[in-house]
Amino acid sequence: MKLLVLLILAHLIGDFPAQAGKWVADKKINKARSPYLYLHVAIHGVLATLALIIAGQTEYWPLVLIITLGHLGIDLLKLYRQDQTNHIRWFIADQLLHLLLIITAWALVTGQVMRVLSFLKSDYFLIHITAVFFLTQPLSIIIAKLMDKWIPYIDDAASTKALPKAGMYIGMLERVFAYGLIMTGNWSGIGFLLAAKSVFRFGDLRQAHDRKLTEYILIGSLLSFGTAAAVALLAENLLNLK
Repeated sequence: MKLLVLLILAHLIGDFPAQAGKWVADKKINKARSPYLYLHVAIHGVLATLALIIAGQTEYWPLVLIITLGHLGIDLLKLYRQDQTNHIRWFIADQLLHLLLIITAWALVTGQVMRVLSFLKSDYFLIHITAVFFLTQPLSIIIAKLMDKWIPYIDDAASTKALPKAGMYIGMLERVFAYGLIMTGNWSGIGFLLAAKSVFRFGDLRQAHDRKLTEYILIGSLLSFGTAAAVALLAENLLNLK
């Protein structure tokens, strides 16, 4: 497991602090012809090698080849598929693919495939991943549907000043944070989240002078935190079942 952590750390160092901004710009323009692409990939190879040396597991040297060549393939895929309309999605996909490559290569080369598969099939993983997924977009859609009937009563001026879909992302983040806090027994953290949200929302409500908007935000917040707490308690009980 130490080797896996070191390989992930090596990837993070190689993709962020060890990559200059001008390299990224040149790769976007020249793609496969950019010399910085191959320099970037070579750095990842060196960092992966250092990870093996630090872990004292140099017998797994094929990992360096797999990760280096795989990194090149993933970066080329991103460079030729991304554009101004989808670059954020491709940035996230790129990082997830790199992470998947590292974990898969580590499991195959070190003989940990059954251990990884056992974890992926465990109740712990399945319950948590299902709960977190439900608390993100699915629950955002459900809450939006429940509150649709009040939209006509909200002042258009208040809603047009907001960032597009910002409320949805705020809701998803607060529910995931609340879930994590509850599952770790830190109920007091929920109070901090509510207080922080109230501070920022207070300015909006004071400027809006709108009781309807106040009630709308309060209902949304209670639904968001309430469902997060309910899902966390359900998950906790399911995990405790024998």
